[in-house]
Amino acid sequence: MTISPTLSLAAPKPSTIQVIRRDGTPAPLNISKIRAVVEWACAGLEANPITLEAGLTTRLSDGVTTREIQDNLINCALEMCSPDEPDWRYVAGRLHVWSLWKDTLVSRGYQYGDYAKTVFAQVSAGRYDERILTYSLGELQEAGSWMNADWDTDYDYAGAVLLTKRYLLKDELPQEALLTCALLLAVVEEPHDRLKWAKQFYEAIATRKISLATPILANLRIPHGSLSSCFICAIDDNLESIFETITDTARISKNGGGVGVNISRVRATGSWVMGKSNVSGGVLPWTKLLNDTAIAVNQGGRRAGAVTVSLDVWHLDVPEFLECQTENGDQRRKAYDIFPQLVVADEFMRRVVDQQEWTLVDPYEVRIKFGIELAELWGEEFEAAYRRIEESLDRDITLYKKVSARELFKTIMRSQLETGMPYLWFKDTSNRANPNKHDGYIPGGNLCQESWSNVSPHKLAHTCNLDSLNLANIEEYELPHLCELAVRILDNTIDITAPPFAASAAHNDRYRTIGVGVMGLADWLAKHRTSYQDLGAIDGLFENIGYYCTRASMELAKERGAYPAFAGSEWSQGKLIGAKPVEWFVENASEKERWVQLSADVCKYGIRNSHITAIAPNTSSSLVQGCTASILPVYSRFFYDKWAKGTVPIAPPFIKECFWFYPENKTIDQKIVIKAVATMQKWIDTGISMELLFNLNQGVYFPDEPDRFLKAKDIFETLVLAWQEGCKAIYYIRTVQKDNFKDADTCTACAN
Repeated sequence: MTISPTLSLAAPKPSTIQVIRRDGTPAPLNISKIRAVVEWACAGLEANPITLEAGLTTRLSDGVTTREIQDNLINCALEMCSPDEPDWRYVAGRLHVWSLWKDTLVSRGYQYGDYAKTVFAQVSAGRYDERILTYSLGELQEAGSWMNADWDTDYDYAGAVLLTKRYLLKDELPQEALLTCALLLAVVEEPHDRLKWAKQFYEAIATRKISLATPILANLRIPHGSLSSCFICAIDDNLESIFETITDTARISKNGGGVGVNISRVRATGSWVMGKSNVSGGVLPWTKLLNDTAIAVNQGGRRAGAVTVSLDVWHLDVPEFLECQTENGDQRRKAYDIFPQLVVADEFMRRVVDQQEWTLVDPYEVRIKFGIELAELWGEEFEAAYRRIEESLDRDITLYKKVSARELFKTIMRSQLETGMPYLWFKDTSNRANPNKHDGYIPGGNLCQESWSNVSPHKLAHTCNLDSLNLANIEEYELPHLCELAVRILDNTIDITAPPFAASAAHNDRYRTIGVGVMGLADWLAKHRTSYQDLGAIDGLFENIGYYCTRASMELAKERGAYPAFAGSEWSQGKLIGAKPVEWFVENASEKERWVQLSADVCKYGIRNSHITAIAPNTSSSLVQGCTASILPVYSRFFYDKWAKGTVPIAPPFIKECFWFYPENKTIDQKIVIKAVATMQKWIDTGISMELLFNLNQGVYFPDEPDRFLKAKDIFETLVLAWQEGCKAIYYIRTVQKDNFKDADTCTACAN
């Protein structure tokens, strides 16, 4: 394999310029070495090496370091990148990797070539988990022969920098990191099969067909790392529960997970405490404590913790909760660093549409007067209890507030347009699709609004591991095998992770929840010369993904057994994705017979994972993977992102050949996006991170009315459509105004 370009193509010309090499020693400037590196970086790309050389010559001076030369080459390449010449970003990526190779050579004395030596050195230094030594010296040497250093050169600059800066350990090269992950993911396999599976895992990960979520890629190699991406806890209405949940939240943040905390059981402002009325401070003081915990436990200094706090829409504190990130009011009751989430019932949405009244109540008073834990109810059971409560106003229920459902929804919309939040999680839609209704309920969504399952305070905390299929790099014939690998990888992580607290471990054991997602849908559509309005193509793709992933989990159940809570579940009744009966698949699937057979197989053999698919936002991970994020259209076909060391060109992989097949999200009617997501959701058993982007400039959506702006009514109808079409959640709301895209902080806790 080719590890580095040859640097001795011609003898160096006499020069008075001295360069400082990476080991600190001086040497005469050798132009031929620079030329060789440039030609290597441009090989096979639409990039002229002579142009890059010409850009560099004016930057050379006596005493320049070889690192500075390399950085100047990178900057030249980045400056030349454009929609017409996008390959320069790959040139810059290769030059960055070249620097990494040279730094590693200086640091440890070799590059690729002795993987076993690297493993023993990293274990000795305490950087690798000792479980890698499950493999013998011979097995490590065999695994080392699989590495292909040329795969390091496939990254563009943004991907190369993120991979090396965020994920690599000291004295580690990219293929070593990916191979070590693959070997550890296979450590739970039968000894005679470990290398077989490890090789398949490695090739899928290294060729960027399967993307590991950040906690797996960052934590798997290190001792005692937590690999789960998503957690959800619920708080009971007492001090012990509140502070135990805060401690659990801190433990999750320490390991880089994203946290959802449902606080709907907590009594409202003005409620009773120790028999005294009008004493409770409500949910906001506890929300602020969660906010400050996220700041304080900053994931080892890498980034602040990430917590979404969810509250049911019937809670008396909802109006104040919606104001927790505004500048006005008591700063002691503000929480600027959490991500507020409203848990929305169908009954509320119906009243919004019908312009009816809505009643906000105190869960404590409802609990005391009626013996009902309102937070636990959904669907018809909730609606019956809620009507009973409303019929008892002033007689039994004294702490309440009547509001217009439509006006409350307008308040929600105003907050979303100002701050991007609250997220909206549709409780009834999500719980109807819950395969484990026999064993509990789902209280709210996770940080990125794609993963959830049953939660019970301090007994079961939703815990989920994520990976994603990179549709930009996958051919149709590969899909069955890659879905099998993606499911198997995540099932294995459950057995090798270190859950951060007992309720998380209990959930992992009982439900074995995983989330296979996708990224690069925009690239897949562009490659196939189709669009987000081609619902037939989207439906066919996601039917296949849903089928192959579900079948893979069933096959694992044959091999390893069903998840412990399987008996009595919707799965056990032959219901499949989203707890849908087999008759639904007969009516809606393109290949009906395979679904009928799968239903029968699941009844017979069980299923290994209670939840199998979930589509995360993948904003940062997609840069490493060289594709567009998640399932949404690109914001812009080509743009420069501002990073600490300057601006970095960002473009989808097929921008040159498929330019016009990449529609820009900033000009797409978001109802098109919603209908596409709703089509995907039919085949995804958990959720989909769905951002909505509204352009507030003139005439964007109305070519026949150039003076018309998007109105509040248009946005209202779009949000209601998401609920009506069966979407389970609305993640961020983004806006474009005066041609400036104001993006909120990227979510970096789940799949990123």
